[in-house]
Amino acid sequence: MAIAYLNEQFLPLEHARISPLDRGFLFADGVYEVIPAYAGKLFRLDKHLQRLAHSLAAIEITNPHSTDEWTALFEELIQQNGGGNIYIYLQVTRGATTRRDHAFPNPPVAPTVFAMTGHIATPAADMPDTAQGVTVVTLDDIRWSRCDIKSVALLANILMRQQAVAEGAAEAILIRDGFATEGSASNFFIVKDGLITTPPKSHLILPGITRDLVVELAQQNNMLIEEREVTEAELRSADEIWLSSSTKEVVPVTRLNGHTLGDGKPGPLWKQMARHYVDYKRRLCGL
Repeated sequence: MAIAYLNEQFLPLEHARISPLDRGFLFADGVYEVIPAYAGKLFRLDKHLQRLAHSLAAIEITNPHSTDEWTALFEELIQQNGGGNIYIYLQVTRGATTRRDHAFPNPPVAPTVFAMTGHIATPAADMPDTAQGVTVVTLDDIRWSRCDIKSVALLANILMRQQAVAEGAAEAILIRDGFATEGSASNFFIVKDGLITTPPKSHLILPGITRDLVVELAQQNNMLIEEREVTEAELRSADEIWLSSSTKEVVPVTRLNGHTLGDGKPGPLWKQMARHYVDYKRRLCGL
């Protein structure tokens, strides 16, 4: 039986309840994080908590817990769900009020804190020699201009992801004013002539924890990498394309808009990065 956390209480997930007046339910007035754990050990938790703090500050919600308190909460949740390779989904909303009103509650109410776990499927990076690539499509980026906030308001992302699925793709890479920004639920990298490129962090993309780790690993292992804007034309002409996210890690793309990339198999630099990523994960989590 899955165990969740809701407002200072651990309880079976199916018993968790929030008020219909919770502002997360009414307005999507909240933020979230997805934190992986391998063999029960939290992965780059400090980076996830830094991003959580940024998102909370951006929408003016006081962080309800200290770093030590968050750590203890997550470790208890992992233990109660049996450990292993799982992820924690955390959501913090502005809380429940007595009436529906767009303005912030005055005085403020206690935020709603909810967390649950899910299983992490074996990622492609764990099997670089046999991994299959995924298909992606490009779509217009119809989201708002504060994509650096990890907001629970994901309707635009949902619509674009669903359009990608309807077209037989695993993900959509988003285009704004002629430049590729990120995926509907991921960051991305391109490779051209041995050079890895990813868009720089800004208010138009989510500062991905996995994205940052891929940049670090490339730099540490003398792989050529740069952070700059990527045009749609550069995306279409790339030798390799990768997607990155906390639960899927680094995923190779082998088809873009119906066209095969290279020989239709994950590229050599992706295989190199996959091995670096898995080595790092094993060292950090003692696997």
